[in-house]
Amino acid sequence: MKKDKVKYYPADLPVRLEYDKIKDLLYKQCKGKPGQVLVDDMFPVYQKDFIETALDETVEFLNGIMASDAIPLQNYQPIDENIRRLNIQNYVLTAEKFIVIRQLLVNTRAILNYFNTERKLTYKNLYLRASMVEWKGELLASIDKVFDEEGEVKSNASEELSRIRKLIRSKIGEQDRLFGQLLQKFRQSGWLTDNAESIRNGRRVLSVPAEHKRKISGITHDESSTGRTVYIEPDGVIQINNDIASLYIEEKKEVYKILQQLSALFVSEVDYLDGCEALVAHMDFTAAKAQLAMTMKAHKPELVDKPHMKLMKAYHPLLLLKNENQGKETIPFSLDLHSPNRILLLSGPNAGGKSVTMKATGLLQIMVQSGMLIPAAEYSEVGVFNSFFTDIGDQQSLEEDLSTYSSHLHNMKFVTEHADECSLLLFDEFGSGTDPKMGGAIAESILKAINKKKAWGVITTHYSNLKIFAFNNKGIVNGAMTFDKETLSPTYHMNIGKPGSSFAFEIASKSGLSDRILSYARKRAGEKENEVDELLVELQNERAELKDKLDELKHKEKALERLSSNYEQAQKDLEHRRKRLKMEIKEAALQQVNKENEELKQLIRELKSKDSVIEAQKAMQKRKRQRKEISTEVESLREEVYYKDIKDKKVDIQAGTYVRMVSGTTVGKVESVDRKSAMVIFGDLRMQAKIRDLVPVEEPLELKKNKSVTFDTVQSNATFEPKIDIRGFRKDEAVRRVQEFMDQAALSSAQQLEILHGKGDGILKRTVKEKVREYSFVKGMRHPSAEAGGDGITIIELA
Repeated sequence: MKKDKVKYYPADLPVRLEYDKIKDLLYKQCKGKPGQVLVDDMFPVYQKDFIETALDETVEFLNGIMASDAIPLQNYQPIDENIRRLNIQNYVLTAEKFIVIRQLLVNTRAILNYFNTERKLTYKNLYLRASMVEWKGELLASIDKVFDEEGEVKSNASEELSRIRKLIRSKIGEQDRLFGQLLQKFRQSGWLTDNAESIRNGRRVLSVPAEHKRKISGITHDESSTGRTVYIEPDGVIQINNDIASLYIEEKKEVYKILQQLSALFVSEVDYLDGCEALVAHMDFTAAKAQLAMTMKAHKPELVDKPHMKLMKAYHPLLLLKNENQGKETIPFSLDLHSPNRILLLSGPNAGGKSVTMKATGLLQIMVQSGMLIPAAEYSEVGVFNSFFTDIGDQQSLEEDLSTYSSHLHNMKFVTEHADECSLLLFDEFGSGTDPKMGGAIAESILKAINKKKAWGVITTHYSNLKIFAFNNKGIVNGAMTFDKETLSPTYHMNIGKPGSSFAFEIASKSGLSDRILSYARKRAGEKENEVDELLVELQNERAELKDKLDELKHKEKALERLSSNYEQAQKDLEHRRKRLKMEIKEAALQQVNKENEELKQLIRELKSKDSVIEAQKAMQKRKRQRKEISTEVESLREEVYYKDIKDKKVDIQAGTYVRMVSGTTVGKVESVDRKSAMVIFGDLRMQAKIRDLVPVEEPLELKKNKSVTFDTVQSNATFEPKIDIRGFRKDEAVRRVQEFMDQAALSSAQQLEILHGKGDGILKRTVKEKVREYSFVKGMRHPSAEAGGDGITIIELA
């Protein structure tokens, strides 16, 4: 899939945003020219998938660096045209080119060997990239068989080369002995200079004073510039030197033959080498991005597949690096643009950071869309824009006969014609360059046009009419770079939602202008200019305050709805558990009655006396009545607990439906349905069940058994104390304690509760009544007699 480059205007937009300087930093991090080429060719794109993959690869490489577990890359050279000529029949590469190929293959091997089983999972995006290349180890082995670590052809690369080099070493040894003898002889005769010997034309020669040159027979190879020294190869070593020269020629021929054979192995591997280079270059490029990200403490923001901008604790990357080198603090900024507020109109004092913030916004956006991490909090959110437009600095053009202001208008014309809802606009000193009144009016009209196009942007200005326009129109939000009036210096902090003042008089005063000049200037400017800014700030504050209160109310309303819903459900659950607990107690009592009934029957059989039999039968009848009453009550509770919520609903149960019993939690699958009953499979058990006893459920998930939760109602009942004392509690503490007490009471078998709250001013008593009334199982409340505590105690009767 082709990567589509974003459009930007003017053509030098990347330079104006200093994107080229970011590239320079990356360029220096690369280990080879192919990686640097990728840096040169890097550009922002707008396909989210490409951006996401590039960011993820950079994050993985950065994680590897931080963990001292990065891919080990070495310096390497590009595959040039000479290597690609291997496709030409009988073309032979030089030894130097094979060393280039070896560097490339060594890096490729390092990358592919890096991905063991664990790293394949940890660095899955990098592994996916590396898996596109198959390792051909025989190619590297063939080069290593020929070349040593210094890049020289090995003597054992062939038998013939080994023989030739042995002869060369032998001849050189013979030459050394003979030349040494002649050197000693002629030195003793005083026929040599102090240097005695030298090398000329690749031959070992004697250094002879001109006056002695006829005393030594041999071949004269050279003489000094003054003519006082002559360099002579003595007759005794000429033949040996000729033999050595011949052997060197033979050696050269044999090396060429070896390189020719080696080149033949690579004839069909040019495409493979290109693939290896592409892999190594990409890893080198990604490593450079990761190294720079580590230097900038950069993170990956959350990527959104539409125009969006939420930069949190963001920095201008170049300013951050510069200040860190100088030991200075850099102030971060946060910028959250979202519909309907798409355009930030940024005002404030000169040298207050407006332009830096605007440029940083554009630069960070381009970096992300180029696949680079940015110096901003990792919870930042960055969208994707298809086009970028800037109007920054003095763009006067003598060639096109354009003044500064004409150039600005020329840019605005292009923007209004081509910008859309996927464009990011970056304008500096919007509307400046001409008469403020007219320039402000034109700027306002342009701002209205681009806002109508739903474009996004950061625009700096000093014009009050633009601030008022932003206040009155959706889509645009005011922002200000704050100013410290006490120190008369900018703070470099940005405040979204409020327009800023230029603080021209304050800055002029700090610069040293006399009070007389400033006094006259204030009179000429009048009060209205400052009044407009102050009124705008006040209105903006009031609007922001109202919006915050409205948002807070909405948040509280939603929280209250959730709380109410949760509370109702909790009450329902508690009531259900309470009734179920009572039912279980009654069932236990019924079992006890049945047991006693059996004992009575046994006793009757054993009794011999008639009167005793009559008394025993009466006792048995009484037990039967008790059992019947308890059975009726249990059945009533069972009906209310299990069937109350489902008897009015139409139950759709058919073969294949997952169900549970109303009295249990085990999930089974319906095998077949027969009118009012169904055959259900619970694990290894098949059973017939009434349809009214079944509840449809979702298909169960496999859960770990050790994640289950057990609630011990018996233990809870055994430890429950039906009395509490809340005297001295604050109201909120009392509410919490009473709620816990009533929740525990709901699960107990208690019939009466007692809360000691004291008399005091009656706040705790009212609090108790209000809270207790929320529980449906409360039958009534009363106070005991005055002797027993009176109004200081509330007694609660439970149903």
